[in-house]
Amino acid sequence: QVQLVESGGGLVQAGGSLRLSCAASGRTFSSYAMGWFRQVPGKEREFVAGISWSGVRFNYADSVKGRFTISRVNAKNTVYLQMDSLKSEDTAVYYCAGSAGRDYLGPTRNQYDYWGQGTQVTVSS
Repeated sequence: QVQLVESGGGLVQAGGSLRLSCAASGRTFSSYAMGWFRQVPGKEREFVAGISWSGVRFNYADSVKGRFTISRVNAKNTVYLQMDSLKSEDTAVYYCAGSAGRDYLGPTRNQYDYWGQGTQVTVSS
C-alpha cells in the first residue's frame, strides 16, 4: 500500500512559478510510475504529466509542454511538478498518482492505483 501526500500549492500571479511535491510512503516507491493530474469543478480530472519509475521517460499534456517539468527523487520517495509561466487556466486542484507494476505514464486514470488528496493551485490574472 502506498499513501501519497501533495504539498506546495497556493496563490500565484500569472507568469509566476510554483513547485508541487508529492511524498510517498512505503518502500516500493521506486517501482511506481508517477503522474500529476488536475481538476476544476464540473470537469473531469485531466492528465498533466507522467514520469517512469526510473525517472528517464516523461510524458506531458500539450497544454503544459515547455512550462511544466516533472521529476522524482526515489531516495526521498518524492515526485515534483515544477510549474513555470503559470496561466489563469492552470488554476485547479492538483493530484499526484502512482501506477504500480506497469511503468505507465499516460493519461488514463484507471491505470493509476494510488491517489493523493490534492493541493489547490490558484493563478490570478
